[in-house]
Amino acid sequence: MVVFALVFLAPIAYSIYLSFFRDKLVGGNSFVGLENYQRAMADPQFWQALGRVGLFLVVQVPIMLGIALLVALAIDSGRLYGRSFFRISIFLPYAVPAVVATLMWGFMYGTRFGLVGNINDAFGITLPNPLSPELVLASIGNIVTWEFIGYNMLIFYSALRVIPHSLYEAAEIDGAGQLRVITSVKLPAIRGAMVIATIFSIIGSFQLFNEPSILQSLAPNAITTYFTPNLYTFSLSFAAQQHNYAATVAILMGLVTMVIAYAVQLRGMRKDV
Repeated sequence: MVVFALVFLAPIAYSIYLSFFRDKLVGGNSFVGLENYQRAMADPQFWQALGRVGLFLVVQVPIMLGIALLVALAIDSGRLYGRSFFRISIFLPYAVPAVVATLMWGFMYGTRFGLVGNINDAFGITLPNPLSPELVLASIGNIVTWEFIGYNMLIFYSALRVIPHSLYEAAEIDGAGQLRVITSVKLPAIRGAMVIATIFSIIGSFQLFNEPSILQSLAPNAITTYFTPNLYTFSLSFAAQQHNYAATVAILMGLVTMVIAYAVQLRGMRKDV
């Protein structure tokens, strides 16, 4: 409890404290109440960053979880040849640190020195630049999907492995085929795991930082200092030295994440879903 208070509760409390103050040229650090929050509500850069990760969440998370679920079902079916090989291979990208993964994909995305550039030279074509302003968010989504499919697959696969065999036997007696077993036995049985994976993915989407931060040097025209809320907070705190406002943005993002994750949990655990 002491460690939890020092490394978790104390930083949150200090951030809330900072959000009620502002550094002024005259008077120094002074109490301003809710002015920082009012400023954030009217900050177009904050809303652009929030809308960008919201779009990322709506598009990337279902694709990632859908692929992870299909892979978990395929491995659990017992009909996949080389099941252990596929399980390890698909999980392996999760063992690659996010920084290394982003640098690796950033190199492949390069149109002058990377895989995209090599394809252009080999076939005499011009592929769209994955790090252009129009495609950079999708490129980041591809990196995150590659990184975390294995992680979510392991959550689903672990849940599938503990389903009682009596349920399968009952379904077989009733004449249920594989598709019916999946829809009527497997998916309802792993609902809790699916909710957990969704909540983790929502939190991860709103915390998106490593990938755009590292790719920023490769795509400075596409990735701004307010590309994501976390990147915006980092820029405010360490580049602009606006620690109080940075704490305010961080607190607001924490509240948004908590509300959405809680709503998903309530919806996902309803018995009539």
